[in-house]
Amino acid sequence: MPDSAVPLESVFDRRARPRGLNFSTWAAPDSWPHRAFRWPEPAGRACGSILFQSGRASFIEKEMEACDHWWRRGWHVEGFDWRGQGGSGRLTPDSPADDRASFDPLIDDLAAYVADWRERTPGPHVLVAHSMGGHIGLRLMAEREVGFDAAVLVAPMLALSRRPVPGWLQRIVIRAALLAGLRHRAAWREIQDDPRRQVRLTTDIERFLDIGWWKRADPMLDLGPPSWGWLAAAMEGERRIAADPLEQVRTPILFLAPAEDRLVDNAAIAAAAKRLPDAELQLFSGAAHELLREADRYRLPALAAIDAFLDARAPA
Repeated sequence: MPDSAVPLESVFDRRARPRGLNFSTWAAPDSWPHRAFRWPEPAGRACGSILFQSGRASFIEKEMEACDHWWRRGWHVEGFDWRGQGGSGRLTPDSPADDRASFDPLIDDLAAYVADWRERTPGPHVLVAHSMGGHIGLRLMAEREVGFDAAVLVAPMLALSRRPVPGWLQRIVIRAALLAGLRHRAAWREIQDDPRRQVRLTTDIERFLDIGWWKRADPMLDLGPPSWGWLAAAMEGERRIAADPLEQVRTPILFLAPAEDRLVDNAAIAAAAKRLPDAELQLFSGAAHELLREADRYRLPALAAIDAFLDARAPA
């Protein structure tokens, strides 16, 4: 990687929406309004189209730095905030928790958006998805047989972390909470700038503080912790992925994962990569969950790995 890469990447203003980033409203088939974003490819350059989808409780403002990187390389970049978060409204406006009973509506939304996106954007068509977005993206490919020219799944939430609570005990606790009538209650209390959250998300303190800055600047972006119902939906999604016909997915897939991720289970990612016909897994030791928002010593090699993969598997 050239020495100029670090200062070039470091000048991006993460607390301002860049010129050229366009917002619009996209309506799902059931009419739910989503906040969509779009960076048309730079004039005179055309690598193809990247659809970027983020994780739970995220919003495009958190991911602009990575999207800007691909845009400068010549990609048309777009995506949308998942229903119930970011600029796409709330499922339960009066509840502080991220409360959903199933991830199936998110798969429906992504399937509908992809169909429209393919029709109006130049190929190759690539999905890049992080955390919960990776969960939804993999299930879209396996359960709906929707393919891409290539896909990159970054720290995908194929299963919740088993540390410090093993999976069997997680299932017992979640089931007990549902039986106790706590389905719509937040599963834990969340303090935005809590250093414990920072350690789990990124080793870069400034990038971590960017999240709180955006939430204070635009309160609609602030979504609380998951409900017990959300955790039950995540466990059901894990079961579905284990049963899905991953062996029939033909999309070339690159998995990137922090080796010591505290939020998702790397064993589930490795198991999925082995079952897929065309997949590779790269681990990053020392990095935290939000690999694309990490310190440059982790983030830039991750971006370089993505660029090399797309150059090889989804050339313009």
